[in-house]
Amino acid sequence: MRLCFLVEEHYRHDGMPNEVIWQLTAWGHQVDVVRPGGSLLRMTEVVDAGAHDAWVLKTVSGGPGLTLLEAAAAAGMTTVNDARSIRGVRDKALAAAIGRGRGLPLPPTYAVALPELLREIPAAEYPLVVKPADGSSGRAVHLVPSPEQLESLLPVLAGEGLLIAQPYVPNSGTDIKVYGVGGELFATERCSPLHPDPSVRERRVPLSAEVAAIAAQVGAVYGLDLYGVDVLLGPDGPVVVDVNDFPSFRQVPDAAARVARAVLDLARAGGPTQPPATATATVPSPTPPPYAALPLSIPAQVSAVGGDGA
Repeated sequence: MRLCFLVEEHYRHDGMPNEVIWQLTAWGHQVDVVRPGGSLLRMTEVVDAGAHDAWVLKTVSGGPGLTLLEAAAAAGMTTVNDARSIRGVRDKALAAAIGRGRGLPLPPTYAVALPELLREIPAAEYPLVVKPADGSSGRAVHLVPSPEQLESLLPVLAGEGLLIAQPYVPNSGTDIKVYGVGGELFATERCSPLHPDPSVRERRVPLSAEVAAIAAQVGAVYGLDLYGVDVLLGPDGPVVVDVNDFPSFRQVPDAAARVARAVLDLARAGGPTQPPATATATVPSPTPPPYAALPLSIPAQVSAVGGDGA
């Protein structure tokens, strides 16, 4: 098979996806690598319909790779993951609305285009976790203890674009990262990005039936075949705090071979195993509250911290 991998400069030397590319090449497949952030792209000709069996994306949020993947999808080519599904999780505000509308245990989420609008979130919701809607790898994630301390953070948040805010819940300082690949789920425990502890190393852990069911539902809701989901074990049960397409798959046994096989299976099948949520989700339209920071979900008794997008 002939595959095209879109790899941002940020991942140029990372084991994922380079080890997957090496594995596919070792199996006799042709892999073309495009670095969308470091190349002059002639967009009218960059997508040659029929030249590749599938296009695979490993990029940072907000990078140009997703534009190329969507161009390939528009030309009728298979993409991994589905381009619409990736868009549905790369925008964390959109992901919150889709997931809550489909019954996932997500925290109440607010979205603001201007940091100053965060002032309108009720004081009862504090402490808050605030982060960019297009953030990844723990970038610009802030714990805001009170409305008073929000004021000093506003200049820092300027220029971050659309922001989301979620109530914070006290936790053990670790969260569960579940990786989905080839229909299998693997769980690891790791330090929360808001509670860094060098002594806590990521390790494989047993996957409970409850968390496994939620992780499988995440894949179905967003239409993802290769994905990671961050789960916080809160006092009222597991809470989904982040979803990412094509994560690092750290601690997954034989990760490169598993991901490579999954890519080939999807390429042969000609598409995702689940329809993207953006095509099927029904999100209720609640009555706007009296404050401008419009909540994207119905408030619940659970809340969460942000994931790192790894």
